[in-house]
Amino acid sequence: MSTGAPGETPGTDPSAPPDLAHVRRMWAQDRASAHLGIELLDVGVEVRDGIPLGRARARMRIRETMVNGHDIAHGGYVFALADSTFALACNATGRPTVAAGCDITYVAAGRLEDVLVAEARERVTYGRSGITDVTVVRQSDGAVLAEFRGRSRVMAGG
Repeated sequence: MSTGAPGETPGTDPSAPPDLAHVRRMWAQDRASAHLGIELLDVGVEVRDGIPLGRARARMRIRETMVNGHDIAHGGYVFALADSTFALACNATGRPTVAAGCDITYVAAGRLEDVLVAEARERVTYGRSGITDVTVVRQSDGAVLAEFRGRSRVMAGG
């Protein structure tokens, strides 16, 4: 179990298996997510019915440059948070994975300075494909802002 040392992901073993090393390397090289201020909160693997499935949580604060003409969070930024969290969950098992498609439903609006938290869980994997659900909530009150479903594909050789 993690001691909570700086730089460690809560709830993971400090001697992380190679699969978490892969996803951590991927995250460290993700300049787009870093530019948006997306922060990794947790990444790991759960075993359900003997099948390892990825999970992840990340957060992002809505900054002044992220609101649209209606003075609400631009949907593209909410999507980017969900998509980045989706990528973390899909890659947590160590197989290099990319998006094959996705859709998002916006439920409520975020506002300037809101902190959004996305939680992703792989629902199922089959062959080289998978389905992952991501829920984006406002941290202050837990209100659901968006539901995202991603379809993934393990890269050739993965």
